[in-house]
Amino acid sequence: MNLSSPLFTLKGKSIKELEDFFDSLGEPRYRGMQAFRRINKHLARSLDEFTEFSLVLRRKLQELSVFPSIQISHLSEEEGDYGKTKKALFSLPSNRAGERQVEAVWIPSHRRRTVCISSQAGCSLNCLFCATGTLPFRGGLQIWEIVDQAYEMTRSFGENFSNIVFMGMGEPFHNYENVIRAAHILHHPEGLNIGARHITISTAGVIPAMESFIKSKQPFELAVSLNHTDTEKRSEIMDVNRKNSLERLLKMSRKFTKELGRKITFEYVMIPEVNIGQENVKKLIQIAHSIPCRVNLIPLNTNLRGWSRPSPETVYDFQTQLLDAGVTVFNRGSPGLRIGGACGMLALQKG
Repeated sequence: MNLSSPLFTLKGKSIKELEDFFDSLGEPRYRGMQAFRRINKHLARSLDEFTEFSLVLRRKLQELSVFPSIQISHLSEEEGDYGKTKKALFSLPSNRAGERQVEAVWIPSHRRRTVCISSQAGCSLNCLFCATGTLPFRGGLQIWEIVDQAYEMTRSFGENFSNIVFMGMGEPFHNYENVIRAAHILHHPEGLNIGARHITISTAGVIPAMESFIKSKQPFELAVSLNHTDTEKRSEIMDVNRKNSLERLLKMSRKFTKELGRKITFEYVMIPEVNIGQENVKKLIQIAHSIPCRVNLIPLNTNLRGWSRPSPETVYDFQTQLLDAGVTVFNRGSPGLRIGGACGMLALQKG
């Protein structure tokens, strides 16, 4: 924190950072806790909502701090069995890279309300099946920009969410510090108090960040976007594999399960004639038997490179072979497909 900065951003800060800020103003340190609650539990949109502060203090904060927010600039909706899947387009403050926009998705299911949020504007990687990689990269999001996606959807829809996944635009582990701090704010008991097992951070396989995640014993769930069982072919569809090979990725995944005592999730985008042949099934079974995991199957949602979505029969057969081999496997399906909100489709298109 830089207290000498002319304006202090109140959002996205820890309790201690807020306590230090109020202390620098000559205010009691407990004001930091009050501010944290007002921002992250009551989801205040402006300083006018800080009713526990005197009008004099609120005016002082207006002079010495900023209280930014993001708003939904466009909303697309798709009716489903458990309510409407909603894709929100957010406009963010511009940076040196230019104007920035991101998308987040509200996904209702039987017992859950999940928010899928973005960690970067665009993406620092280029996975050939993901539409986000076709956009210009505008950098990683600030902490407050990450959490505010979830807050704004909750405020706008008038409904609380139960789960949050860092699976929107961008590679979360290329914005590691901000993503981890955002997850802790969402998890904090003085905030929304989302359970650590209800917060999942996904990575395409950035091994140094995975190692940091394990070393610091982060309590959150970890998902790895696997998508191929052969390292050379994985490199062809995911550039991250050129520096973070499949062998090293699987080794780090085993380390995660051993040291943290939790299963890891492998996400597998199913692409016909690319990664769902019999040899892929066999290798995926071998991987699942060697690493405590669950496998999430994701039928391809985009049509990049002329690829097409697998048939329901193909998905069922692939999943059945894994189930018969004793693998814990789920078909994620494609909520938000018709509005461009399904996995791999976030590309700032108004559905």
